[in-house]
Amino acid sequence: MATDTRDATQAERFFFDNNGYLVIEEFLPPGMVANLLEVSLRVAEERREKEGAGAPQCGMTHVDGENTRYFYILGDDPLFLDMLTHPPLMPYLAGLLNAKPHHHASDVIIEYGPKARGMGWHLDGHDDGYRLFGTPIPLLQLKVGYYLTDMTQPDQGNLCVIPGSHKAAHRPDADELQDTDLFDGATQVCAPGGTAILFHNALWHSAGPLTRDGGRRVMLYYAYEHPWMMASAEHWGYPQSFYDGLTPEQRSFFHGFVFDPPEHRWG
Repeated sequence: MATDTRDATQAERFFFDNNGYLVIEEFLPPGMVANLLEVSLRVAEERREKEGAGAPQCGMTHVDGENTRYFYILGDDPLFLDMLTHPPLMPYLAGLLNAKPHHHASDVIIEYGPKARGMGWHLDGHDDGYRLFGTPIPLLQLKVGYYLTDMTQPDQGNLCVIPGSHKAAHRPDADELQDTDLFDGATQVCAPGGTAILFHNALWHSAGPLTRDGGRRVMLYYAYEHPWMMASAEHWGYPQSFYDGLTPEQRSFFHGFVFDPPEHRWG
């Protein structure tokens, strides 16, 4: 698929509505993927050093052996901030979520295999996945994941999804959720680096088995929400110098109250 800016097609909208996710291969060009991978690995080392030294960080950093996951990434490198408003993504945000989307959250996941671990099936969102809204749970967040390493082979932590589960009125079987042999209806997303995966907050999903020798998963995640929501502390989690340096387009992805003086606007 070309990387130029275009609207989501009718076929893509139909697939997303019915399955709760959308996989777009070749969404990021190879040069951008290489740059994002280099930045992700470098910042991970910087974050790990800070975590080990107990030094202050803007967001959390989770270290598990060689594996790293770190949050609130927009201030770690200009490239991460640029990706917040990546032009080819904007029509998808407008078409699937809201014409004036807000930033919700950001993080990077780096995993190396093989590693014995269970599955982590879940929905996204507060209050146990926004279940207080009843079923079907509405689209309140649009999660966007970018594969930065080749994930065409399974069992290296590939994102796993249960297509159509964003419409489910019942939870999956508890025993099946723990089984690393994926149950009927669950699937691993196998795709090359540069692939974008967009999914509904109510879609059941998990990192997959990490059993492949030499397997590696590096994923960049952004989440977006409606402009009338305040569902993430990341909105006001950065220093004032960060907000002062945002472009007008980037500022529009944050609530007006994070700026000094506050911007009296809606959306």
